[in-house]
Amino acid sequence: MDTASTGAYDDVRTAPRALATEAVHAGRDDLVRQGLHAPPIDLSTTYPSHESRAEAARIDAFAADGADPDGPPVYGRLGNPTVARFETALARLEGTESAVAFASGMAALGAVLLARSATGLRHVVAVRPLYGCSDHLLTAGLLGTEVTWTDPAGIADALRPDTGLVMVESPANPTLAELDLRAVAHACGSVPLLADNTFATPVLQRPAEQGARLVLHSATKYLGGHGDVLAGVVACDGELAGRLRQIRFATGGVLHPLAGYLLLRGLSTLPVRVRAASANAAELARRLAADPRVARVRYPRLGGAMVAFEVHGDPHEVISRVRLVTPAVSLGSVDTLIQHPASISHRIVDAGDRRGAGVGDRLLRLSVGLEDVDDLWADLDRALGERTRTPAPLREAVR
Repeated sequence: MDTASTGAYDDVRTAPRALATEAVHAGRDDLVRQGLHAPPIDLSTTYPSHESRAEAARIDAFAADGADPDGPPVYGRLGNPTVARFETALARLEGTESAVAFASGMAALGAVLLARSATGLRHVVAVRPLYGCSDHLLTAGLLGTEVTWTDPAGIADALRPDTGLVMVESPANPTLAELDLRAVAHACGSVPLLADNTFATPVLQRPAEQGARLVLHSATKYLGGHGDVLAGVVACDGELAGRLRQIRFATGGVLHPLAGYLLLRGLSTLPVRVRAASANAAELARRLAADPRVARVRYPRLGGAMVAFEVHGDPHEVISRVRLVTPAVSLGSVDTLIQHPASISHRIVDAGDRRGAGVGDRLLRLSVGLEDVDDLWADLDRALGERTRTPAPLREAVR
């Protein structure tokens, strides 16, 4: 049996390890004694057993608190050993007790909202900007939630008896605005804080150490890192993880084992990728800030591989002229991507709310990859066009 599903290999780690070491070894600690080097991929959807009474007991235990069932796996929707390896590794990197993986980042956020609503806590306090689809899910109330939008200073006053969650993103998508997560967590009191850590990754910050009770990732981005896997994950304490597993089992938003394998593989190079891409991003931010064709550059104090910048000219023309940089949504891949948030990632947000959160019509979002920085700059320099400061009229993007 693959012992990753039981956590039986956890005793192998006897001392604290650096993040780079955890990235390579967490979730794999049992492989040597199994005579393996690469983690196995368990593609089974169901598992045979002649011990039906024991299976019934494990299912009853799961129904009670959502804990990982002891013993052999039962069914793919209840859990998968390959996915469990990724969950173990991500929890180690974020410094939490547990992590629960889902089919996408939005499935992960949806599970959190359903878990809180199920206890009667349907009210959410949130700070803009957030990823556009996260904003839409909260604003539209599609899962029966009600949201109060506020700035960080207003969080405490926005809390109500039925508030089940406070949600923030730092650095935020797409403006890269940063929050003092420790101060935000203090303002939340006993209400759980959910911090979206997709942009920073545990390489640059670990929100749980600053008081966040849940840490959300669109694992599609940096955790996978190669643009070939769609996934989401929530790192949290054991109690909340149990509730999320129950929601995942009931709603079916499970992560495919192959995706779990790719994510575990992606984690092994996460520190190297993030640091190399961050060095490129910092240099591009410096060059963009000195360029007269650029009106404003936003780059986090924390660092990272994301750059946001506003141009004097037409941002759609910049998108159309890149050749090395890929004009595409998403982020966190080994190649550099550029997109226009007001047209794509945040188009679903009301235009007034979007602009109020700093997502202007001339803003471009750059996810910097691992290419040579001079090659990237040559492409951006060409795409920015002639060196003139005269603002060009904007074309309205097609809805």
